[in-house]
Amino acid sequence: MAKVLLPKAGGGTETLDLANGPVPEKTGNWSRVAYAAAHVVADPYADNDPWLDTNVDWDRTLAFREHLWSLGFGVAEAMDTAQRGMGLDWPTSLELITRAVSQAKAGGHLIACGAGTDHLTPGPNVTVDDVIAAYEMQCETVEKTGGRVILMASRALVKAAKSPEDYARVYGRVLSGLNQPAILHWLGEMFDPALAGYWGNDDHMKAMATCLSVIKDNADKIDGIKISLLSAEKEIIMRRQMPESVKMYTGDDFNYPELIKGDEQGFSHALLGIFDPIAGAAARALSALERGDDAEYEAAFAPTVPLSRHIFKAPTRFYKTGVVFLAYLNGHQDHFTMIGGQESTRSTLHLADIVRMANTAGLFTDAELAARRIANVMSTRGVGG
Repeated sequence: MAKVLLPKAGGGTETLDLANGPVPEKTGNWSRVAYAAAHVVADPYADNDPWLDTNVDWDRTLAFREHLWSLGFGVAEAMDTAQRGMGLDWPTSLELITRAVSQAKAGGHLIACGAGTDHLTPGPNVTVDDVIAAYEMQCETVEKTGGRVILMASRALVKAAKSPEDYARVYGRVLSGLNQPAILHWLGEMFDPALAGYWGNDDHMKAMATCLSVIKDNADKIDGIKISLLSAEKEIIMRRQMPESVKMYTGDDFNYPELIKGDEQGFSHALLGIFDPIAGAAARALSALERGDDAEYEAAFAPTVPLSRHIFKAPTRFYKTGVVFLAYLNGHQDHFTMIGGQESTRSTLHLADIVRMANTAGLFTDAELAARRIANVMSTRGVGG
């Protein structure tokens, strides 16, 4: 047991006792495919412009992927959790993908990698054909590394498309050129405001109809789709209309336990950013599900849900700060510094509540280490300093 001083809403501080949780371990194979979208570790010693430059600590970044693989997860590489398009540019993303795929292949691990159009600046002169060319370049480059493509949503396509038919044309063309089936990613505007109106409609249900049409027309080129709309109802509606050969990967960081568990009509696989900080608990839950132990499944996952909803609270795009904060507290990196200076995007009270909820969920494997690091962060923000 270790003690930490935390600020309280409304003023003042309180002492919290931190307890050691279970040590994460791989407990078996799962019927659900489970990808963790992994964060990147910034290089804190780089002589750079922290808001503008991208400098990665490659050793720590790749070591964290080994941690995820050791627990049985696949790695979803160079996604929004890695600050893709929000600090991680395409050249650095490609280096990350190249390094991670090489490491995955050497160890026989599961990996899939984000390909998008983030090297193409959206604007009035960008055409649908420009978007196709940008997608094809990144997809071809990712496949050359040996990685499976996760076809990321495109900010440039939102600006260039004039109708749902433009989306169908882009996806049909890009998917037709792939060597292995891709995972599509429908990232909602709550994660990235620039993606509002994706699939040619602001109404999610009408957009879903277009997306389902694209999936059905290209099913042989699609492994699955990750949807990140933070709506269990919409995900289930879509899941029940998908071709049997295409997986639904939940990207719902609010409702993942019920979606992964499923119902009498099916279940979702997982591709989740929250699996980065709760990997140990998620591994226990998925193993319990395989044993048919519903009570243990709920016990492992239930206390992580309030934490996840807090980490992903609006503005949702800043969720990476909570993810990296917990990686620091649990010893996966030696500092709380992020690409783009994004360690500053959440308040001290927000971080304090992460500590409280993570403690309740049993996520601290070394309470003494976590306490020292919590004190470091809090003191720089005026708590107990």
